Amino acid sequence: MQSLSKESVRRLKEEVLPSEGVQCLISKDMDELLRIAAADKRDELKVFSGEVVRFGNRCKDPQWHNLDRYFEKLESELLPQKQLKEEAETVMQKLMTLVQYTAELYHELHALDRFEQDYRRKLQEEDNSNAAQRGDGLAILRAELKSQRKHVRSLKKKSLWSKILEEVMEKLVDIVHFLHLEIHDAFGSTDGERPVKTNHQKLGSSGLALHYANIITQIDTLVTRSSSVPPNTRDTLYQGLPPTIKSALRSKLQSFQLKEELTVPQIKAEMEKTLHWLVPIAANTTKAHHGFGWVGEWANTGSEVNRKAAGPADLIRIETLHHANKEKTEFYILELVVWLHHLVSQSRAATNGGIRSPVKSPICSPNQKTMQLSTHKGNSPSPTLTVEDQQMLRDVSKRKLTPGISKSQEFDTAKTRLSKHHRLSKSSSHSPTSESKKDPFPIRRPSSVPVIDFDIDRIKALDVIDRVDTIRSV
Repeated sequence: MQSLSKESVRRLKEEVLPSEGVQCLISKDMDELLRIAAADKRDELKVFSGEVVRFGNRCKDPQWHNLDRYFEKLESELLPQKQLKEEAETVMQKLMTLVQYTAELYHELHALDRFEQDYRRKLQEEDNSNAAQRGDGLAILRAELKSQRKHVRSLKKKSLWSKILEEVMEKLVDIVHFLHLEIHDAFGSTDGERPVKTNHQKLGSSGLALHYANIITQIDTLVTRSSSVPPNTRDTLYQGLPPTIKSALRSKLQSFQLKEELTVPQIKAEMEKTLHWLVPIAANTTKAHHGFGWVGEWANTGSEVNRKAAGPADLIRIETLHHANKEKTEFYILELVVWLHHLVSQSRAATNGGIRSPVKSPICSPNQKTMQLSTHKGNSPSPTLTVEDQQMLRDVSKRKLTPGISKSQEFDTAKTRLSKHHRLSKSSSHSPTSESKKDPFPIRRPSSVPVIDFDIDRIKALDVIDRVDTIRSV
């Protein structure tokens, strides 16, 4: 509901869609972008309504069963209803109040558990203390335990804990009905028109969005540390590059042209022209990818202010690399990698006392043709690459991919099957301690975000998580 507010829709149309990142990576056609945004909202509503259907099927009252049939009929109803909007906003406020108390309840339940453990431990230790001390200590703990239990009982009455499933279902169905109309009201004629399918591959559908975001983050980090970049750090970046970029890197380095000599600050300024809009999109991609655990994170934030600041409503899919054109994204990454090569070379020359001259285009050199002929005959390597760079490029092109060894290598295939070594798999080898040693650019994942293996029955898993697996439907 927050993402469909007038303020959020205005921000989408006036700030997000016209932004340089969206225009460069997705499309410059505003109508196409609006269709993509509307389709995303419909997908989000479909996920939400699917959960409502699932809970409805768990109700004892059969009138809440098979709500998917009812929701299908809503697609033909697009006339706005003012009364429904007012009722939905009121219902949502009441539900959020219940949710606030529910979040607080679970915090207090954890506290109650600690009080009970302390009390039991004190009882076990009573033999090691005299009677006077034992009585005082137990009395204090008993009073605290009694007070905490009373507080928990109070929160249970004011939260979703004490609500009947059918009572909440009625409110949720009204919310789904309202959101269906709000999406159409926000996007108008573009709602319901699916984006035209093209031959261009998108990063989200191919499962590469997070990997490309990681590469962009690595490049940005290397730019800030250009004066002291270890060779193995650059090698890590190069080995993680997509195959198309790896194959084009050598020829791009040799043909790269500069109109004039550039210093380190000038090269950074050139790279910043792309990084200033590309890095935020990469950061959004990482945030969105790990956002599936946002409900737990929201509960941990506690206050309404923190919830609004950290909630996912401010971040939409079109602000990430999900819809980004794969070819366009690789073009910008390749440009950045080439610039990075010259930046590191120039920084090394400056560190060594200016032995090497500022960066020049290979074509600007008077001996270029002679040196190129010599290179083609196999007499010497390219004049623009150092011995170290030549070796690194050979390693990139010749290195045999071994599944499970490098998380970057695993993205070279079209499949996104998670191995035990994958960043998102449940493996002790990627704990925060070991990951910081192996990956120089780790993506920090909030500790509250669970890692779930979805290679099981999804409905049963969700029922167990939501603790409705024991509810029997009639």
